[in-house]
Amino acid sequence: MSKTIMITGCSSGLGYDAAHGLAARGWRVFATCRKAQDCERLRSEGLESFQLDYASSESINAAVAEVLSRTGGTLDALYNNGAFAMPGAVEDLPREGLREIYETNLFGVHELTCKIIPVMRAQGHGRIINCSSVLGLVPMRWRGAYSSTKFALEGLTDTLRIEMRDTPLHIITVEPGPITSDIRKNSIPPFERYVDWKASPRRAQYEESLLARLYEARGPDRFELPASAVTKKLVHALESARPKPRYFVTTPTYLMAAARRLLPTRVLDWLIAKG
Repeated sequence: MSKTIMITGCSSGLGYDAAHGLAARGWRVFATCRKAQDCERLRSEGLESFQLDYASSESINAAVAEVLSRTGGTLDALYNNGAFAMPGAVEDLPREGLREIYETNLFGVHELTCKIIPVMRAQGHGRIINCSSVLGLVPMRWRGAYSSTKFALEGLTDTLRIEMRDTPLHIITVEPGPITSDIRKNSIPPFERYVDWKASPRRAQYEESLLARLYEARGPDRFELPASAVTKKLVHALESARPKPRYFVTTPTYLMAAARRLLPTRVLDWLIAKG
């Protein structure tokens, strides 16, 4: 029997590539998406797909029940990939906006993970892989909301990994950096909904930098890699007999991980602000 994996956020980008890449390797993939039309599209492409919205406990419960009904109560791996961004200066982020992004990027990930842990305990094995970011290692301006959720995910995942040392479960973090995806395009609606940039004391800075990045057609970022680069590391995390606790993907992620360990805070702040 093929091994089974549940992946969140499969409508595009990292999740989409992972779902197809693992299916091609013989994994039975449950590719979940927030929107029904995306699930229908993935089913037309030959994947098993159904809805999962991290912001809804009802949706999480239904998705877990669907997986277990299809497998007879088992699941070999969970890849928590789904997330979204909400750009804006920290001083312009309203509480309701932060609450929405945390519901998806952290609380939903935690709830789904806690639903799957008993399944893996009972079967005596399992791997839980959380997709963090270079922004879970170091911050960058305009990314305070997203970065803070990934910093929190790093802490939660590291603690879970330590606590699970007395179980047969592997807890793993994948650390992408600049990867080709729709995350920038998908960040426009929450930005427009929650960030009143025209009333901000940083209005000129928005106009000079962030608005162009959000709304203008741009080429790839420096060091940007395709989503398949993340899938390659995911395969190692899933199939290696002794997986690493953390997988870096892009050059900036390796560099920033080292810089965070080695550089004084003032120097690191200067480096990030300059770049």
